[in-house]
Amino acid sequence: MELDREISGYIKAHRQQALELLTTLAAIPAPSNQEEKRAEFCRRWLLEQGAQEVLVDEALNVICPVGNWREGPLEIFMAHTDVVFPDTDPLPVSRDGNILRAPGIGDDTANLTALLMAARFVLERKLTPREGGVLFVANAGEEGLGNLKGSRQLMADYGGRTRQVVSFDGCTGEIVDRAVGSRRYRVEIRTEGGHSYGDFGNRNAIAALASLIDALYAVKVPQGGRTTFNVGVIKGGTSVNTIAQQAEMLYEFRSDCREDLELMERHFQALIAAWQTKGITVEARLVGERPTMGPVDPAAQKALVEQVSAATCRWSGQQPRTTSGSTDCNIPLSMGIPSVCTGCYIGGGAHTREEWLEVDSLEPGLHLAFGLVLSAF
Repeated sequence: MELDREISGYIKAHRQQALELLTTLAAIPAPSNQEEKRAEFCRRWLLEQGAQEVLVDEALNVICPVGNWREGPLEIFMAHTDVVFPDTDPLPVSRDGNILRAPGIGDDTANLTALLMAARFVLERKLTPREGGVLFVANAGEEGLGNLKGSRQLMADYGGRTRQVVSFDGCTGEIVDRAVGSRRYRVEIRTEGGHSYGDFGNRNAIAALASLIDALYAVKVPQGGRTTFNVGVIKGGTSVNTIAQQAEMLYEFRSDCREDLELMERHFQALIAAWQTKGITVEARLVGERPTMGPVDPAAQKALVEQVSAATCRWSGQQPRTTSGSTDCNIPLSMGIPSVCTGCYIGGGAHTREEWLEVDSLEPGLHLAFGLVLSAF
């Protein structure tokens, strides 16, 4: 109870600083694979809060270690720095009463702020983990073609000693405890093309791509789990009076069932092979892959979910629901490491430029993050 009162007092005393940290972070551009500016800000900020050591690895993860992290077992708390937006100039941030708006303000900047504030509390009080070490990580590459590069690097470096992972991502009230795997392909088609009048009858790469997309959308998804697919980007051609020589798309399929994911892979490769027999050039290149669940101990995973659920109920008043998803936890879950993903704010419009959150939800979100982090101390 004494610690609870201390945490509550700390959060109330620092809520304005937390809001300022959030708005500062939200303005810093951080497209996937270009997170250098946010990474450097987080590194400097953590050192200013008293961190003895802050590491930045080759994947641009910012790692603040506490306790016996070099040898002992580890718990990892993480939130990603990247956003889906390609901006390299400062992102626009605005407030209208209780609503704060910015591209990426919730996903994942609010959660990153909660993680950093919890780390600050630990650093200021020089707390020591009950056992082994804790890594606070502002990780890179969660979104899109970031392809979970930050989580992959963390698990490559520390996975053998990691007991569990908590990723702060998404809104309060949802716990992602099952991994949705995915495959992402860039498909390019090339034909002879030509002038729209003089060479009429030559094959058009856009038409060939359109027919392939139509065939992909005719595939019936398997029923073993939840499986989806999507064509998210298409481009090609030169002008309105040119028969397109080149067209391409980005295509993905997802499933929370490993067998269904493999079945979708076989369907996709069969269609690519069929289009390659049409006398046109068809190339499919894998540009992203996320694994599904591995052999996670059910009892350990259940205990972690129950811990997060209890903390969510206590600090937000919500009864959270568990669901499957594609998050940074995919990598540790695929390795059998108990992991969950949960959020520390209420808002909406994720992955749109109109994304928003409720300012009043930030304080309960900080309590949730502090509660989960301090369970390791």
